[in-house]
Amino acid sequence: MTAARSIASDAVGLGLRRALLGPLQEAAYDGPRRDFDFLECAPENWIGVGGRFGEALERLSARFPLVCHGLSLSLGGCAPLDETFLTRVRHFLDDYRVPIYSEHLSYCSDDGQLYDLLPIPFSDEAVHHVAARIRQTQDIVGRRIAVENVSYYATPSVDADQRPLREIEFLNAVLAEADCDLLLDVNNAYVNSINHRYDVHDFLAALPGERIAYIHVAGHYDEAEDLKVDTHGAPVKNEVWELLGEAYRRFGPRPTLLERDFNIPPYAELVTELDSVRRILGDSATSTSRHARA
Repeated sequence: MTAARSIASDAVGLGLRRALLGPLQEAAYDGPRRDFDFLECAPENWIGVGGRFGEALERLSARFPLVCHGLSLSLGGCAPLDETFLTRVRHFLDDYRVPIYSEHLSYCSDDGQLYDLLPIPFSDEAVHHVAARIRQTQDIVGRRIAVENVSYYATPSVDADQRPLREIEFLNAVLAEADCDLLLDVNNAYVNSINHRYDVHDFLAALPGERIAYIHVAGHYDEAEDLKVDTHGAPVKNEVWELLGEAYRRFGPRPTLLERDFNIPPYAELVTELDSVRRILGDSATSTSRHARA
């Protein structure tokens, strides 16, 4: 396997969306300023793509590290993992020297794609099931993967003979048993904490920081004071920016991706949000240094 490219701990990135290809390519070759340091793509959307989109991928990935965030693996599902697809993913990761491959800690298929990320029951049985599938995935792709804490709006029931777990207990148990990494989505953590009435600061404090490979930050929709909807279609809110800063102060800098999947604004607005990530990274480093000297 060709050695993967490295990503600095203070790197900021954007999603490689086809709607953004023009601005991304212009920014990549527009003078010395670097608006972003890496790009993230879903391998399902790019494996085997040719033509002008394939050429754009080649040009951008030659200039910037590429990380991959999968959409369809269905780690919590019951159907056998698609080993043929995972083998293709491995070739894609090797070809582009991808340093991180992540997936959602959810399921999204049942005799076909459901086109949604559905929550897994928080139980010991589910921990063992999901961890085994993550280990199988890691064996096939030939590297550790990272799993993302997902947003959810209902908690699946747990069989009467099973011990119900809290979200943080389930997440940490999966990470430990699978021996995989974590993609920390701070917006998902905030949304879940409001919708399911738990303390998001306690949630962060209980995470194994050494397993955090990178971070996602995104916007959400305020349906009501006690109901937030993860959309990736709005600017990042102040509460989420504050939580991102707390994550940096607690765990140190991590590569951070700004997610925006629809309602994509003018590129300059995305750059403003990327600049906010850089500012928060800088502020947290200064704060950490002051505490270290105190």
